Amino acid sequence: MKSLSKFLSLILRHQSQKVGIELDEHGWADVEELCRRVRGLDRATLEQIVAQDEKQRYSFSADGKLIRANQGHSIPVDVEPAELEPPEILYHGTGEKFAASIRAQGLIRKSRLYVHLSGDTETARKVGQRHGKPLIFLVESGKMFADGFKFYRSVNGVWLTEHVPAKYLKERF
Repeated sequence: MKSLSKFLSLILRHQSQKVGIELDEHGWADVEELCRRVRGLDRATLEQIVAQDEKQRYSFSADGKLIRANQGHSIPVDVEPAELEPPEILYHGTGEKFAASIRAQGLIRKSRLYVHLSGDTETARKVGQRHGKPLIFLVESGKMFADGFKFYRSVNGVWLTEHVPAKYLKERF
């Protein structure tokens, strides 16, 4: 099931053409078509993947006919995140090996549409552990917002912004 979930993430966030489906401008894919095109995927399995995903990566449309990834896309889609004033402080977890680059450039979105930020250090630490020894940056999001930066919150609670300049970062751990 885990490998199927990872493949679903690849399809819905980066390479829908890999299985010959199209995402609409908001990142939605037709559930029936997706199930037809992905070997081993049926409606029940898809519902189980969505329900059990601890990061809540996916959402069904209100009528259940469509599915999309909530964030993390490298393809241009508008997942319609809510633009909100962020809390004063947010966090970004990464691996220590990226520290020098982040100190110089700030947080950049690279191939994604947004930089992902966490509301708590524990989530940031889990994210950072995926990249080796974790390092957490404290993001002065309140100051950024006051300076005109836009912030969004995806349906699964991940905070998003297009860039975090180095001057708004402090190393936490």
